[in-house]
Amino acid sequence: MPELTARKSARRHHWRRDMIELAALFTAVAVADGLANMVAHGPDGPFLLVASAVALVATATFHTWWARRHSHAPPAGTPVGTSADTGAAPGHTDAASTHGSADTSTHRSTDAPAEAESAPRETSLWRMRATVRDEPGSLAALCTALAHSRVDILTLQTHPLADGTVDELLLRAPAELAAPRLTREIAAAGGGDIWLERADAHDLVDAPTRVLGLATRTALDAAELPLALRQLLGRCTIHSLPAVSLSGRPTGETAPVEGVLEATTMRLRDPSGGVITIERPYLPFTPTEFARARALVELDARLGPRIPRSQDVLTLPEGNEITVRRAGQNDVEAAKAMHERCSDRTLSLRYHGPVGDADRYLNHLLSPRYGRTLAAQTASGRLVALGHLLWDGEETEVALLVEDDWQRRGIGSELLERLVALAVEAGCESVYAVTQSSNTGMVAAMRGLGLPLDYQIEEGTLVVTARLPKARVPARPSSERPAFERS
Repeated sequence: MPELTARKSARRHHWRRDMIELAALFTAVAVADGLANMVAHGPDGPFLLVASAVALVATATFHTWWARRHSHAPPAGTPVGTSADTGAAPGHTDAASTHGSADTSTHRSTDAPAEAESAPRETSLWRMRATVRDEPGSLAALCTALAHSRVDILTLQTHPLADGTVDELLLRAPAELAAPRLTREIAAAGGGDIWLERADAHDLVDAPTRVLGLATRTALDAAELPLALRQLLGRCTIHSLPAVSLSGRPTGETAPVEGVLEATTMRLRDPSGGVITIERPYLPFTPTEFARARALVELDARLGPRIPRSQDVLTLPEGNEITVRRAGQNDVEAAKAMHERCSDRTLSLRYHGPVGDADRYLNHLLSPRYGRTLAAQTASGRLVALGHLLWDGEETEVALLVEDDWQRRGIGSELLERLVALAVEAGCESVYAVTQSSNTGMVAAMRGLGLPLDYQIEEGTLVVTARLPKARVPARPSSERPAFERS
């Protein structure tokens, strides 16, 4: 529609211009006729007409010569020897042109078609760290080496050291550029202690934005601290070691308030007691990373215990309403009361040991430092089921306990699906459940996830491992979940 309006407007201007030019032509003819009559009837009329014609011809000839001479001049700023004629034959470039022009991106052959020059190239993302000397020009040499290999620097972070600087870069390199060659180029430019690994689109977020996002997640949920530390520091192993054992005895695990940094290991004081140990054997920690990790731990300590208050009200087939929510250490007494209502068989299937020891695990299980817990409670507030997602180093465990009177109603499957969704959100690659081979309910719940499963059986103990997708697990349609209806 805008193009049609523009065409109509151009047509109107075209006719208007034609009318003006026609009127000017008539006026010029009339003026010329008047002048010709006046000159022709004068004494020197013929002589003046001939002189005017000669002057017009001379002016037209001079204008044509001037225009042709300047139409072949090179544009301003073009180096000597560089052809500005786009119709020149390909491949004919003299030495002055070759050495007098600098292409900051690539050196292309003159006989390459323009389409090939602008065609998109396949690239790969890399994360790189290298130690360089702390002196002027060291970073420039590194950037020059990367430019020669057609590598684009997307982000750059500097980690100052006592005797140098660690530069962390996110690179976009040609797909055909192999890691060994890239490493050699960096080493030749003065880089040392080079570390290189593949990156993905998630690494395109700049460091301040990522740190602020992790701080927000930590502020909203105490259980996010281990996950935030792992995302902040990359592939690492995090252990939360309590100050008091399950039997109530001091473990002796502690760390100074300022924490300890030892090459590939960090030790930070846990706000809930004990110590948080972070290990990354393949890459030493820098003082900058240590300061960021300590700031997250200090933020967690200042905010104190906290759990998101979100909850869902679900309806059982018989009409009873069940509320599913996050649980914490404030629910220890309610969880103990539920344990007292559970049968010995139910507790033994859950804890795989002496039933009398079940209660002392609750403080550990309900602590947000070691994972996340979901609770199902009735409309009266009675706790009838617990589901745990426990951080176990680089692995993640899921566990369920449903009160006897509320079993076989789909509560355990609902809690398990939600725990798996939390694990996927946390970036876990798999979850495992430890149970007995006779626990058909837990096995059926794991199979109901619709995920690839691995089974390991040793002396009656069954370990079922589910491999998780990278994307969030979608909730199944209500027609496939007959146990509940959302209210």
